[in-house]
Amino acid sequence: MNTYSKDPVAARRAQPRLGQRGREIQAYGTLARYPLGLTDQVRAASVERLNQLVADTITLRDLYKKNHWQVSGPTFYSLHLLYDKHAEEQSEVVDTLAERVQTLGGVTIAMAHDVAEVTKIERVARGREDVPTQLSRLLEAHEVILTEARELARIAAQGGDDGTNDIVVSDVIRTNERQVWFLAEHLVEAPLVRTETL
Repeated sequence: MNTYSKDPVAARRAQPRLGQRGREIQAYGTLARYPLGLTDQVRAASVERLNQLVADTITLRDLYKKNHWQVSGPTFYSLHLLYDKHAEEQSEVVDTLAERVQTLGGVTIAMAHDVAEVTKIERVARGREDVPTQLSRLLEAHEVILTEARELARIAAQGGDDGTNDIVVSDVIRTNERQVWFLAEHLVEAPLVRTETL
């Protein structure tokens, strides 16, 4: 029994239309107007700074994944798991920030080449680095994000953008501060087997 349709019109309707390209429906750096009770100036300022945080958080997330794959040494297992956990948490932060940009009527930065142009986090080598270097680079990246986040939280609060302020404080600052604590404790010089006698 032949299960293929003999109706050429039906077959054309079922065929996916591939290779489509169209014009942008909203340019990066512009705002769609939503009735949010915020001025365009406040929304534009929040969107610009949120996009910077998106770019830097994506970079931090990717740095965690790089280190997750490339970590070595006696702390391999614990750091391999920790780096992956932190990367997942940063992915959640990225999504929250990106959705806030869109909620404010902006366009979220999204593609790797655009993120690479915008990020303030230092570019790292492609090869493997030792654990102290990995940890130091991660801590420096966190500090970049925390500095930006605190500034944005103040600006958003002053402009009445309580939604952005809440996300930045609750999601960005608290997540990054906790991750800094977890990383920094790995750089404390403490004996593994024997304690020093007094």
